[in-house]
Amino acid sequence: MKKKLFSLITLILAVCILIPSISVGAATYKIDFATTTKALELINIDTGTVVYQKNADQKVEMASTTKIMTYIITAEKIKNLDTKITVPQAVIDSLSGTGSSMSGLIGGETLTALQILNCMMVPSGNDAAAVLADYVGGGDANKFVEMMNAKAKELGCKNTHFVNPHGLHDPDHYTTADDMAKIAKYALSLPHFTEITSQISYSIPATNKSAKPREIGATNYMICPNAEQGYYYYKYATGIKTGTTDEAGYCLVSSATKDNSSYLCVALGAPEIDANGKHVSINGAMVDSKKLFQWAFSSLKLKTVINNTDKLGEVKLAYAWNKDTLAYTAEKSYSTILPNDVDASSVIITPHLPKSVTAPVKKGYVIGTATISYAGQELTTVNLVAAESVERSELLHTVDAAKLIFTSTWFLVIVALIIILLIIYIILAIMYNRKKKNLRRVKKYRKM
Repeated sequence: MKKKLFSLITLILAVCILIPSISVGAATYKIDFATTTKALELINIDTGTVVYQKNADQKVEMASTTKIMTYIITAEKIKNLDTKITVPQAVIDSLSGTGSSMSGLIGGETLTALQILNCMMVPSGNDAAAVLADYVGGGDANKFVEMMNAKAKELGCKNTHFVNPHGLHDPDHYTTADDMAKIAKYALSLPHFTEITSQISYSIPATNKSAKPREIGATNYMICPNAEQGYYYYKYATGIKTGTTDEAGYCLVSSATKDNSSYLCVALGAPEIDANGKHVSINGAMVDSKKLFQWAFSSLKLKTVINNTDKLGEVKLAYAWNKDTLAYTAEKSYSTILPNDVDASSVIITPHLPKSVTAPVKKGYVIGTATISYAGQELTTVNLVAAESVERSELLHTVDAAKLIFTSTWFLVIVALIIILLIIYIILAIMYNRKKKNLRRVKKYRKM
């Protein structure tokens, strides 16, 4: 039953993220509390609407939130996650002395790819990440990292660069809150991701190197009611991944669902070391994420701004019999997240239309666009389409075509030339007639 539930959640998230039914936009609102995290972004998952940002495009280290991308590459490259992988002792040894968080994998033991993914995402095992990178990279973790960077570009990340699969400190290993949100949104659509990242703990089954199962706990205390005396616990939290190094600080990519509404929060760079070099015990990334979720669920609501069945206005219409205007509407309905006390009518719709439209026009034909904005922020642009079909009047069209011909510059020039030639002809004819008369007079005079 639990697996079916997670599968349903994954399907819903995939549909919401990849194939949204209505157009939505960004609207960054002000919060009423202070945050300590360096870079933040909060997104409504159902619509893709960004509702809060802080230094969202600033390059920062990401620590173990890196493993979200490691999950993506592994899930896409290993089609059958029941594939057996033997843990290389050399990979485990390579992490010795790095201060890595480990899941306790044993050199020489064999696990499935899915089991190792659990070991990577639940307790944030660097050993699991390194084993997966080694396997997918064909024994070369650098090839795996190349895949990570290629995928980041494919997802539209502009300021992200990976150096390793686990997130250990490296000055060339960085991302932004906005880029990490793109990565996390994509990961939410992948099989098993929400199932794995929402677990409080995971039991590694008995293997060829361990006769007993091994229990490993989650590092995301927002989903663990008993961790740290419940200080970070948020009952609506559903995942996703933590990360911490001295250089990156506390990092967290999390999700939460309440009342059929879901949010994704990226928090990167809360202080882990203070100005005096002392350890900061409070995980500011979790604190800030929890506050942002509480604020969003209590203060924001999805509201329909435009319904594609509503007529928005009229534009002048030409060549239609006994009809001078054409009604138009939005091509698609548009909704956005707004504060509870703000009415959808507060959103400004600015149409951009031609001076007139000529018949024939079919219902649904794009005739212009409209810019939608709120509080000085441009949210999105939507197409404006004809709300009705109108046939062309051939009589009006013919009359207007004739009028265009008779008033065109070339027609007037030709007429002018004809008139000038006619005048010249008349003048020449008169002159010729006069000359002819004069010749007659001369002949008559001579005869006399």
